[in-house]
Amino acid sequence: MNLEQLGRKFARLATNLVVRRPSLWRVLRPVMRLQFERLAPHWDAIRSEDAYAPYEAALERVKPAPRRALDLGTGTGEGAFVIARRFPEAQVTGVDLAPAMVAAASSKTPPELRERVRFEVADAAELPYDDRSFELVGLGNMIPFFDELERVLAGGGFVLFAFSGGTGTPIYVPAERLRSELGARGFTDFAEISAGSGTALLARKAERA
Repeated sequence: MNLEQLGRKFARLATNLVVRRPSLWRVLRPVMRLQFERLAPHWDAIRSEDAYAPYEAALERVKPAPRRALDLGTGTGEGAFVIARRFPEAQVTGVDLAPAMVAAASSKTPPELRERVRFEVADAAELPYDDRSFELVGLGNMIPFFDELERVLAGGGFVLFAFSGGTGTPIYVPAERLRSELGARGFTDFAEISAGSGTALLARKAERA
């Protein structure tokens, strides 16, 4: 088994463990950060051509357009760019645990998006943003931290989970688990989408009084 295969198996194991027991993230986080630091120089080359097809398909259902959006696990920034192009008035923040990924995303930001897209190093389990800061939070091939998603998403806002290779994605959470966790936190209007080789799930956070 080569290093790439080992990395994929570790990513799936870490995802399964953290979704069940989020406290384990503190143990697994350093290894995940190192893994993606090493992948950063090659990330764009190894990504499939239709990796963001489910992400884009789900964004078509987000209405009204968000003014503030967050792309978690942004990698080299493609998810943030997809959001920014879909919603020309939105301010978009891309976040990744690996500094090398954030550096790559920042360096490749197209000139026409630089005033609206920024990238920051942050941990999705402990985001440095105020409550209800965003009207859209997107996660592409990303381990979800459900309490933190609920906290930073404004009432009526959307959360989007996309998995570029469907069930074969190393970081993958079944739609049934996503629905269960989100439903327990008051999310509604679930939509499951298939596009390209991947899948996505979109949900809306209940409005708050």
